[in-house]
Amino acid sequence: MDHRPGPSGGEVLIDSAVPVSRRRGWATAAIWLIVALFGVWAALRLVPGDVAFWWVQLVAFTPYVALSSPVALVLALAARRWAAGGAALAVCLVFAAVVVPRMVGESPSGGGGPRLRVLAVNLLAGGAPAEEVVRLVRELRADVVAFQELSPDAVEAMGRAGIDALLPHQVTEARRGTRGSGIYARFPATRVGLLDFGGFGQLMGRLDVDGVTVDMVSVHPCAPYTAALHQCWGEGLAALPRPGGSAKLLIGDFNATLDHARVRDLLDSGYRDAAEATGNGLQTTWPALPRDFNGLLPIPPVTIDHVLTDSRTAIHAFSVHLLPDTDHKAVFADVELPGPGN
Repeated sequence: MDHRPGPSGGEVLIDSAVPVSRRRGWATAAIWLIVALFGVWAALRLVPGDVAFWWVQLVAFTPYVALSSPVALVLALAARRWAAGGAALAVCLVFAAVVVPRMVGESPSGGGGPRLRVLAVNLLAGGAPAEEVVRLVRELRADVVAFQELSPDAVEAMGRAGIDALLPHQVTEARRGTRGSGIYARFPATRVGLLDFGGFGQLMGRLDVDGVTVDMVSVHPCAPYTAALHQCWGEGLAALPRPGGSAKLLIGDFNATLDHARVRDLLDSGYRDAAEATGNGLQTTWPALPRDFNGLLPIPPVTIDHVLTDSRTAIHAFSVHLLPDTDHKAVFADVELPGPGN
């Protein structure tokens, strides 16, 4: 401690153990570290591929990181670290370019053909109450429903609950547990294929909607919650059909967000996400309600259930809906199919 005269003749103790320049250096380093952490996340998000398995887990939370990124800018400006502030501003702009379009939406384009009301429901191993599922189908006046985790018991229960009267045309790949799927429709539907990776059957169906052919997939690749499942997850998404020919609909539980490279590849190929197109791209779908998973902290909800349409289809509305006894929200969209010649 230094003893120096005070303004009234007394002495003032000054801590000279840590020079001011050193304290300023530590503050600068801390601010740059915070900016760097956000910057690394933004840079990895722009990489056109999966960096590693752990990144597949983390990238789903990009909207939360984007929302937090101005913290680095505020700290830098408050401390008058102008270079760090400039870098933080650049990072914020990257995040804004990635996330803000999901909140803005766009004017419907395309269409010219019949309207189609589509719904995707993950039944959680067939456990969602059939009566509640049928009630939601009736309430939304859904024309077609893509089911994930469709079990044989769920098929029977929904039949008893009256779904056949609403959606009489059905193609199913019912399996016990979490690996089945199905398409129920008001319009004629035929089965045209099955994408089966890791035992997860993604049913491919074809609808005749007032003379317009629609190829549709009930999407449900395996969930990449362990490194061993990373490959089958990626293969399940990579195998989804690209736009071209008849109208295309990919709808269901993608186990991936708009920030995953494989979903971005689908969008780059000519699909549009119905939630993003209507300004609802930040509505979360899983877990439907925060809960404890195997003793871990609750997982912040993310958006892994989607309705993707090809660019010729107009998107008029999108919404999410809670159902009991399932960890996913149902996703709904009102779309307008391409007209003749499109």
